[in-house]
This record gives sequence, C-alpha cells and structure tokens, in this order.
Amino acid sequence: MLTTALLPATDGSKDRLLIVLHGLGDSMEGWRFFPEELGFPWLSTLFVNAPDPYHGGFSWYDIYGDQGTGIRRSRVELSRVLDALPKEGFALDKTVLLGFSQGCVMTLDTGLRYPKKLAGLVGISGYVFEPELLLEELSPVAREQKVLVTHGTEDPLLPLEPTRQQIHTLQRAGLNIRWEEYPKAHTLDGVRELGAIQQFILDCLPS
Repeated sequence: MLTTALLPATDGSKDRLLIVLHGLGDSMEGWRFFPEELGFPWLSTLFVNAPDPYHGGFSWYDIYGDQGTGIRRSRVELSRVLDALPKEGFALDKTVLLGFSQGCVMTLDTGLRYPKKLAGLVGISGYVFEPELLLEELSPVAREQKVLVTHGTEDPLLPLEPTRQQIHTLQRAGLNIRWEEYPKAHTLDGVRELGAIQQFILDCLPS
C-alpha cells in the first residue's frame, strides 16, 4: 500500500483531482508547494509517496539496477490508488496524473496502460521506460488520452535527446502527446513550464 495524503480543494469542490508523483529521493513533502503555485481553488490534490526508502526520501524503482521489477510493482500499486478513487468520490475522467522525474516515468508507464481514461497525464523531466513494450501493452483508451510531457534542454541528469526520441516514437504510434522543451536543468520552470501545465489542466478539467 502506498502512503497518500489528500489536500481538499480550498473552495469545497469535490469533483476534480490532481495526483502528484515525486522524483527520486524526494517525497510528497517536496511537492506541497505545487497546489498553491497552480492557483486552482477548485482542484483537490492527492500526494503519493513512492514505496522504497532512498536517502531520506523515497524511490519508485531501483535507478541503478533492475528498473523493470520496481516499475512493474509501482505500476500495480498506483493502479490500486486509481481503482479506489471512485469510492472516494473522485471520477477518473476528472483526474489528472502528474509526475516529476521518476514520477514522470510512472505517470506514463501507468497512465497509458490503465484501462480507464483519465482527464490527462503530465510528465515532467522524465523518460519512457521500454517504449516499444509500452506500445504493445497500451490500454484500449490510451490513444484517446491527453498527455503533456515537458523536459529541460539543459538537464544534466536525464539528457533531452533520449526522452525526445522516446516521445516521438509514441507520437508516431498515434498517441496524443504534447511535447514541450524549456531552457532548464532537472527542475520545474516556475514561469513558462508552469504556465503550460496550468493551461493543460484547464483544458483537461473545464469548469
């Protein structure tokens, strides 16, 4: 079971949800700032901690060894989180899944395999794990899914070009992915990139 924490919408709304997945060595606490930065009082946020302890934070999978085993396990756990949302009063088609770095990997890996359509997927500064296998295992609704993927042209940890090529592979297969590049390192651009994410969420979750 993954540890989660729900931050309700400040205006009392209960129908639209953002799920946030952190990166390697971080935790949900590192993204507590994000709802205020988005500035959407009608949007609830569900923070999720990855399962494995890692240098004071958590990781979704082993970055240095067998990534696949951890990714598959975390995919199962995240799918359980998604499965439970309707019982908590949140509709899947009004839920956006967002992740940074390892969280981006898990967002794409899980969201494009999940059998029900979400409102949208946002991947920040990550990559696609085994894109060819992902294409073989796409859910029936994956090509209907709205996806935004962003990356930094100056990222020293995850260079731009491999991720760009992976995304192009998915785009050529008919996936509806919007790809954005920003002059940033392995971080979140709080102006242009944040603005693109805000607009994407608005497009996915109209009032």
